[in-house]
Amino acid sequence: MALITFVNQCHIEHGAIGMLGDTLKQLGITRPLICTDKGLVNIGVVDTIRARIPNDVDVTIYDGTPENPTEPAVKDAVRMYQENGCDGIIALGGGSSMDLAKGAALLLTHDEPLIEYNAATGGGAKIGPVAPMIAIPTTSGTGSEVSRGAVIKTEDGRKLIFSSPNMIAKVSLCDPELTVGLPPLLTAATGMDAVTHLMEAVMSPAENPPAEAIGLDGLWRAVGQGNLIRATENGGDREARKQMMIAATEGALAFTKGLGAVHAMSHAAGRIDHLNLHHGTLNAVCLPACLRYNHDVLGDKIARMKQVMEVPDSQSLDQAIEALNAKLGLPANLSEMGITADMVPGMIEPALVDPTTRTNAKPVDATGFEALYQDAMG
Repeated sequence: MALITFVNQCHIEHGAIGMLGDTLKQLGITRPLICTDKGLVNIGVVDTIRARIPNDVDVTIYDGTPENPTEPAVKDAVRMYQENGCDGIIALGGGSSMDLAKGAALLLTHDEPLIEYNAATGGGAKIGPVAPMIAIPTTSGTGSEVSRGAVIKTEDGRKLIFSSPNMIAKVSLCDPELTVGLPPLLTAATGMDAVTHLMEAVMSPAENPPAEAIGLDGLWRAVGQGNLIRATENGGDREARKQMMIAATEGALAFTKGLGAVHAMSHAAGRIDHLNLHHGTLNAVCLPACLRYNHDVLGDKIARMKQVMEVPDSQSLDQAIEALNAKLGLPANLSEMGITADMVPGMIEPALVDPTTRTNAKPVDATGFEALYQDAMG
C-alpha cells in the first residue's frame, strides 16, 4: 500500500492569520521574506498580513511572482532573501507564490540550477532540508500549502515539477477570509483546480484508501454540497469559502496518491508563452476528455464519485463536469482558450514525460495524448 504522510501543521479557520506572530516565534523566524505578487500588495492583503507580525520582526517583501513562476523569479527572491539576512519565508498568495517560495527555499540550501532537482529525472532524491516556510493561501485551488511539490518554468523554457517531503511548508495558515475578495472567474478556475486534484487522486490506480477517502470527501464539499458554485456566485458566502478552502487542502492531501493525464496536458499547454493560460482553467477544460478516456478502467469509482458529487443517474461524470464548467462561466474547450490544432504536436512529448502521466488511471502513449487533445479541443 502506498504511504500517505501528513507532516505539517495546517490550520483552517476564519481568522487563522491571527496565529502568524506565534507561528514565527515557534519556528524561530525573526527576519521573514514574504513571497507574494503585486496584485496582493495593491489590494492591501500584504498590509493585512504585515499587521499580524510583531513590530520587532524585520519583514522583507518580494512581490515579483509572475502568473506562472519562473526560475529567474525564484533567483530574484533568493537574492533578496540573502541581501536582507532573512531566516525564513512566508508564502502568501495562490499556487504561483507558493511554488515560487518553495523554489526559493530549495535554492537557498542547494546549488543551482533548478533542473538538477527535476522530479521526472529522479532529482527529488537530491533535495535535503530547505529554508523554513509558512504558507498562507489566498485562493482555494492548488493545495500547495500542504503539498510537497512545485511547478516552475526553468530557464530552458520547460515547465517542470520539483517534489520532496522537505519542501512542505512547516505550518499552513488557511484563512478563508483572505479568499472573500476573489473575483468569480478566479474563484471558479482555482476551484476547478481543486476538483481536478480530487478526481484524479481518486482515479489513480495506486492503492491508498485514506487518500482516496479524503478525495471523495473533498468532492462532496466542493461539488456535492454546491460550495464551488456558491462561492463563485456570491464571493461573500463565508461558509462556502471555508468549505472550498478545506476541499482545496484535501485535494493536495489526496494527490499523494497520484494525479494523471489532466495535469500532464495542462502542464504541457502551460508552456505556450504567448497564451499564458491559467492552470486551473486548463484542468477544468481537459478533465471531461480524460474522464472519457479513463472510463473503462474506473469500475466502482465512477459510482462513488457520482454519489458524493450528487450527479444524477441520467448524467455521466464527464457531462457533469462540462455542465459545471458552463455554470461557472469557464471555457468549453481548448479552442476557446486560443489553442489551435497546429500547437497539439508540440504538447504531446512534454505531456508524455510529465511525472503525472505515470499515475493516470490507465496508460497513455503519444497516440493517446493526441486523441485526448483532439477531444479537449472541442
